[in-house]
Amino acid sequence: MPPTTRELAVGPCTGPAEACDMAAGRCDGPADACDMAAGRCDGPAGACDAELVVMVGLQGAGKTTWVAEHLAGTHVVVSKDHWPNARHREARQRRVVAELLAEGASVVVDNTDPSPAERAALVELAVAAGVPARAVFLDVPLDTCRRRNDARTGRARVPDVGLFSTAARLVPPSTAEGFASVEVIRPLPVAGFSRPPAGGQGAFRQAAGPEDDRGRGSASADI
Repeated sequence: MPPTTRELAVGPCTGPAEACDMAAGRCDGPADACDMAAGRCDGPAGACDAELVVMVGLQGAGKTTWVAEHLAGTHVVVSKDHWPNARHREARQRRVVAELLAEGASVVVDNTDPSPAERAALVELAVAAGVPARAVFLDVPLDTCRRRNDARTGRARVPDVGLFSTAARLVPPSTAEGFASVEVIRPLPVAGFSRPPAGGQGAFRQAAGPEDDRGRGSASADI
């Protein structure tokens, strides 16, 4: 079989499609199934680029559940909630995200991040790493989030003052902040979320235009 060249997340892989061995991670499989050690890529060569996803939404919006259902298999999940007792959690999170992006991993940051000021540092990390940043905004009403939060127990429940404080700072993300794209996810009348159609300009997608230490894994939560 003649050599096949494919562009992966870290660089080109020249050799038989079934046997690509890269310094940063191995790809042993057909061209459309590359699983890299630093971050998984299951798709054609052009879809193997790393990215940073920034979740946005109130406490109780369902961010962690959405991440578990849509990104946990392909992205490293980082959240300040993974270090509830750590000092300087913000600085620690920035360091971890920067290290993971430098390794070529796709990363999703699962916090509220309600304001442009709070999201700016993450966008800067993506720019520094040369990867696109994508925002996913769970647009869930405050009353719904409050009911869900009230049903929580222990440390998972946020004091009402914290929820209201987040709501007061909440500004929907936009590409003007430096995001390559923004997805807005809204709750359906029944359990679950609506989301933009795959590919193309969906009704909820805003595309760019002229306008333990690493927190790996994710936990489940009610949505």
